[in-house]
Amino acid sequence: MWLFNSDGQPSPTVQAGTAGNDIYDMAEVRQNLRFTRGMKIMSAKTRVLVLEDSMIIAMEAEDILRVVGADVIDIANSLDQARDAIRVANYDFALLDVNLGEAMSFDFARDLSQANIPFGFVSGYSDTQDFPIDLQDVPLLVKPFDEDAMRDFLQKLFPSPAE
Repeated sequence: MWLFNSDGQPSPTVQAGTAGNDIYDMAEVRQNLRFTRGMKIMSAKTRVLVLEDSMIIAMEAEDILRVVGADVIDIANSLDQARDAIRVANYDFALLDVNLGEAMSFDFARDLSQANIPFGFVSGYSDTQDFPIDLQDVPLLVKPFDEDAMRDFLQKLFPSPAE
């Protein structure tokens, strides 16, 4: 069981409204996105939740998110850990593994939607037609992925206003 931040340290408990718990307007996140390989595309204080039951894939996602500019990446390997994480911290967006072994992440995705936290799915399958109808248009990052795929995924998650 693990919930670590991008420094490899246990993720600190952050209470809403306390110092260090900034909430970022999604327009600011979109404004700071630039999709050029090798460049950071997020503001320096972007916080991401990665829900992934495979430590190797979670660490790969963390590395790529760091390259593109995410400041804090919290990794949860279960739905319970992910639910705990969103109770104690504010996230700019989340990456959700679809199949967590013990369960699917669809209900948690709906929780994020109600909390106005943008999210996208990560899956080894490239088709969303088997997803619940209300979640079929959510951006999908197909495993295995690399920096270019992550950038394309983020472009879909945060389309520029002209799109």
